[in-house]
Amino acid sequence: TLLLAYSGAGRKVVTFEPTYQLHSHIARISGATVVSGNRNADFTLDAAEVRRVCTQHQPSVTFLCSPNNPTGLVESPEVVQAAIESTPGIVLVDEAYAQFSPHSALSLVREDARVAVSRTYSKTWSMAAARLGYLIAPKWMIADLESVALPYRVDALKQAAGRAALRHVAQMEAAVREVVTQRERLVAAMSKLPLTVWPSQANFILFRPAGAGVGARSGTGKEVGAGRALWQALLDQSVLVRDCSSWDGLTDCLRVTVGTAEENDAFLTALQTALQARD
Repeated sequence: TLLLAYSGAGRKVVTFEPTYQLHSHIARISGATVVSGNRNADFTLDAAEVRRVCTQHQPSVTFLCSPNNPTGLVESPEVVQAAIESTPGIVLVDEAYAQFSPHSALSLVREDARVAVSRTYSKTWSMAAARLGYLIAPKWMIADLESVALPYRVDALKQAAGRAALRHVAQMEAAVREVVTQRERLVAAMSKLPLTVWPSQANFILFRPAGAGVGARSGTGKEVGAGRALWQALLDQSVLVRDCSSWDGLTDCLRVTVGTAEENDAFLTALQTALQARD
């Protein structure tokens, strides 16, 4: 809806890749030109790069995903502020995973600012099938969105499910705390293995096997990357992770979602087995 209101033919939308792929995809569908800024080699984002891209292109919408999907890194307040100061358009901070992190841009939302924060029930509430989310934005922006919003976009069942979920905030917050505990345990264990592991503030962890870029042979004899080979070795043990190689700059990178303690134990065992078999 935000892109329906503020993008379209003759306008520009800025993203910083790698990031959530639907931002650029839907922007292109709207007819807008998508401009991608650059991240550092460690996938962090500099305020100077944000200023450069936004000042040069003057986008109607700038997307910042924090924690970023699929890297799990949080965008600093300086980065968000740089976007606000450098563009005449809307700055949308996608906080789908923010409740797994102590950081948020909610304090930047006010009536005299062009900032909005989007959140979802899909992650912390485990309600992905409901496709239910919400936006925190100035009243004037909400009015703009209402003027172009499609009818019947949130049916009665989704509204009822969302209201019912809000009666269980304590349980949700307890589940989030457990995910954070398990996430830190996984990061610590994975960091001892021949992997590059990125710090995460989300409910997933991005990692890359040592030797990335070196080909390996699949069961069919076809050469595959180190990441894909590890993905297959995990799948052969009934452990499915995400192959992130389709994202810009994420060749050979995999992403694992934090599970229960038992699921995480099974993943670590399979991961160690796969890495030992490769050596």
